[in-house]
Amino acid sequence: MTSNVLIVGRGGREHALAWKLAESPHVGKVYVAPGNGGTAAAGGKIENVALTESDIDDLIEFAGANQVDLTVIGPEAPLVAGIVDCFEGVGLRCFGPVAGAAQLEGSKRFSKEIMDRVRVATASYEAFTDHAEAVAHLRAVTTPVVIKASGLAAGKGVIVTNSMAEAEQALNRIMVENEFGEAGSEVIIEERLIGQEASVLAFCDGTTIIPMPAAQDHKPLLDGDLGPNTGGMGAYAPAPLVNGQLMEEVVTGVMEPVVRTMALEGFPYVGVLYAGLMLTDDGPKVLEFNCRFGDPETQVVLPLLETDLYEILTACVDGTLDQVPVRWNDGVAATVVAAAEGYPGASPSGRTITGIGDANSVPGVTVFHAGTALGDDVVTAGGRVLAVTGVQPNLPMALACAYHGIEHIEFEGMQYRNDIGAHVTELSAADGGESLLPRPTTYADAGVNIEAGSRAVAMMEREVLSTYGPEVMAGIGSFGGMFDASALGEDAVLVASTDGVGTKTKIATALQRYDTIGQDIVNHCVNDILVQGARPLFFLDYVATSQLDPRVTATVVGGMAMACREAGCALLGGETAEMPGVYEKDELDVVGTMVGVVKRGDIVDHSRVTVGNQVVGIRSSGLHTNGYSLARKVFELWNLNDRVAALGTSLGNALLEPHRSYLPHVTTLRNAGVDIRALVHITGGGLIENPARVLPEETALRVDRSSWTVPPLFSLICSQGNILEREMFTAFNMGVGMMVIVPADGLQEALSKLGSDAWRLGEIVPRDTEPVELA
Repeated sequence: MTSNVLIVGRGGREHALAWKLAESPHVGKVYVAPGNGGTAAAGGKIENVALTESDIDDLIEFAGANQVDLTVIGPEAPLVAGIVDCFEGVGLRCFGPVAGAAQLEGSKRFSKEIMDRVRVATASYEAFTDHAEAVAHLRAVTTPVVIKASGLAAGKGVIVTNSMAEAEQALNRIMVENEFGEAGSEVIIEERLIGQEASVLAFCDGTTIIPMPAAQDHKPLLDGDLGPNTGGMGAYAPAPLVNGQLMEEVVTGVMEPVVRTMALEGFPYVGVLYAGLMLTDDGPKVLEFNCRFGDPETQVVLPLLETDLYEILTACVDGTLDQVPVRWNDGVAATVVAAAEGYPGASPSGRTITGIGDANSVPGVTVFHAGTALGDDVVTAGGRVLAVTGVQPNLPMALACAYHGIEHIEFEGMQYRNDIGAHVTELSAADGGESLLPRPTTYADAGVNIEAGSRAVAMMEREVLSTYGPEVMAGIGSFGGMFDASALGEDAVLVASTDGVGTKTKIATALQRYDTIGQDIVNHCVNDILVQGARPLFFLDYVATSQLDPRVTATVVGGMAMACREAGCALLGGETAEMPGVYEKDELDVVGTMVGVVKRGDIVDHSRVTVGNQVVGIRSSGLHTNGYSLARKVFELWNLNDRVAALGTSLGNALLEPHRSYLPHVTTLRNAGVDIRALVHITGGGLIENPARVLPEETALRVDRSSWTVPPLFSLICSQGNILEREMFTAFNMGVGMMVIVPADGLQEALSKLGSDAWRLGEIVPRDTEPVELA
């Protein structure tokens, strides 16, 4: 006698479950509610039912009317909503955890608290329901973080950030813009773990735990683990990183304590327990728990299962899993997901899919449907459309099989990753590597990724375009920028400055914080043209690196765009260079050119500087972009993340404070009619060498050393490095970012307009020997 099974769900996971259960001789009909185009076209035992996952009462009525012996719940939402409780309440067998146990996935805070209680290793975290409190906590954290919506967000509520700006933007998306709805009413801010991810799924009957082969999923949308997080773009199993010893550690040290605790809480865990792991240098740490089969992990795990799946699932429900010998074959499975245009955002439906039959005819390939519908043709009906799985004796062959299958499939806007499993596909001859055909050499093999450059441009485009006005005729993506200069006037003089951020980029790289160095280069160049009286028109940038990471580049350029908007100029750049061998791993160089304009009669050329003129100092925000080679030498043994009491923040934060722009200050003085004789931007050469650029030969600058207090960061560098005072004044700005030279009768007006940011720094005197005297 056979039994009928009802599967609740519509994705690739549910198609794989239906496919595997239909193999069982114990199973008569496999109903799938609502199913997809693949389950609709499968025929045989498999049949779709026009009920959705939320139609719990109707699903119960259907199961009773159609002699359904076992209902299997695919997605997490109905499990968290209590569908298993409802089925069991009327005496129907249902595979999956009850609502109380499903909170392991339904609430990340609940999950974290359970892990804390049973001492399961996980990332350190804090939970927040108030946006302001979350932001305040974020600004006190000195290491990169991950922002998570605590509730269910269809696998998209996790945002990995690289900078403070990205983290604050993530909080805003979740808590202010409500991008994930009620799921984001509470957020988790946790440390960003470093390592490789792996997924361990296990069958559970409330007591017994039997793990499945470990899988490795690929969450980011794009090659190289770039782009936004998705539900999963591909996977393979078994994962070589999870050996027998590590699997035992996960089962005994992670799953068993959690299952025991759930039983003590009154919610025996029955179903699939999914542990998402980060394999760190300190051992495995849990990223998250899921309460169901993973997607796309199911599409690579079930093809390896030899034991009857129906027998396993019924044993879990009956509490007899210890009596079922679960066996797996020795092969390897890999799947590649074909996603629709726009995914993981909104995706168009109704686009015809071709080649599925040809893909299924490839030996070893099975195509599992996800976001599809069946009408006259199979058409797209969701974000992730298909999962093409290949099963072969080893991983490279399985991947080649899956990619051979997906090459047959076409639909408009189709996108998929080309690097599933790429980091583990190198095999020795003994592993079967000699049977693989040699792959043609590509530009990427030389370390240059053209696609990464294109993705970087796409990611930065919105920020760059936000700086454009009608005068920009050609910008990002063009061979050359075009700027309409017709409105500048006949007496307009162009002023240009090119500079770089220098070794400050090494601090940014060490901290993985790239949001400030883009501001640095723009503001540095703004100040350089400002000393001649020019206002900025447009900026041309150049970012070079050993290996292009689009996220890093887009973050750097995003900082440039922010500074350009504040300066009222256009960012015409977007130029990147990937040069392996020229730069060391993770190194980058940030360079740019600012072009500005000044009317001929308004040029500040320092020709009117005379003895008796007064010098106004305007505060710097930190080291700006100079002196970092010396600062790095002084602090080479320090931990940049350590908080320094004298600085009021971490050393890294203090060193990355953005270069200040003095355009607002100079504009204020000009609007007030202050007679500016000269401006001095304090850059390389510090307070000793820079003023000499504007002083007539017979004059000198006498600096009143008692007129300001040197900021703590400079004092710390001086004391820790045992550096002489004059050397400090030659290497650093010492708290003075810009000097303004004015006539004596203009001093008080200048100071009153600039406020507490400025003070009388010194005066112009007859030269004795040196152009700058520290008095």
